[in-house]
Amino acid sequence: MNWIGWLTTFFTAPARQSGPDAIAHRVAEHLALSGEALFYAALLAVPLGLLIGYTGRGAVAVTALTGVARALPTLGLVTLAVLVGGVTDTAILLPLVALAAPPVLVATVEGIRGTDPDLRDAALGIGLTNRQVLWQVCLPNALPTILSGLRTAAVQVIATATVAAYVGLGGLGRYVIDGLATRDFPATLGGALLVVLLAVATQLLFAGLIRYALPRGVRAQRAAGAETARSS
Repeated sequence: MNWIGWLTTFFTAPARQSGPDAIAHRVAEHLALSGEALFYAALLAVPLGLLIGYTGRGAVAVTALTGVARALPTLGLVTLAVLVGGVTDTAILLPLVALAAPPVLVATVEGIRGTDPDLRDAALGIGLTNRQVLWQVCLPNALPTILSGLRTAAVQVIATATVAAYVGLGGLGRYVIDGLATRDFPATLGGALLVVLLAVATQLLFAGLIRYALPRGVRAQRAAGAETARSS
């Protein structure tokens, strides 16, 4: 049977329409797990990145630590967490947070540090406090960069959350892992395709958010450039 036949078998199977193994249920599980991991990663990385980016202290340490964190094997961390704490959501959340936090942290630091120094000096010159400069000047300018880091983290988490199936948790990984174990190739292919589609949809969502987060002047300039390119 070719891959089109496999996908047809997968998507039309009664078990995929309702019940605990339904596509909608597995997608919801995958999104919930990925969203929770991204939320905790942002909760940890964004405030720390704002502080480091604005003060400039610890930037070298951030680069070193994020490099180490990115090198950590996710499946190994999942196995270790299961051995220590048992089969729980924490067993997969901790490795996913460790995976997602570094790109968010780096993007936040770089976004804040990339704010025009003259703009910061001007804001301080008109009487704004350092906290006001951070929130009212630096953060709006850094928002597109921060969202880019969140986009990278979200895609990585969605792709990696399939390992939850290794420890008996839900999500789209159930199709991939269980399909490989039972030689159910339609389920393996269908699950992998759903993960890819979910990652692409996330990319598009964040692309829209990043475009909207750009300062109005930059958006107007890009729109004018695109119009000029079309008319020439």
